[in-house]
Amino acid sequence: MRCPHCNCKDIGKIGANQYYCWGCFMEFNVSGEEVRLYEVAEDGSLVAVDHPPELQFGTGA
Repeated sequence: MRCPHCNCKDIGKIGANQYYCWGCFMEFNVSGEEVRLYEVAEDGSLVAVDHPPELQFGTGA
């Protein structure tokens, strides 16, 4: 899997269908084909990103 924001392969799973990118420090949720992207605020809260870039999913292989 690659980050839908920066295309980095350095992704960690932090919950059910919830991931964290170590390349751009964004969190994202995957539900079917829908992806929601979040910035992590200084206080640890999540701020939704309104318009994520064009998303492509793959194995990263």
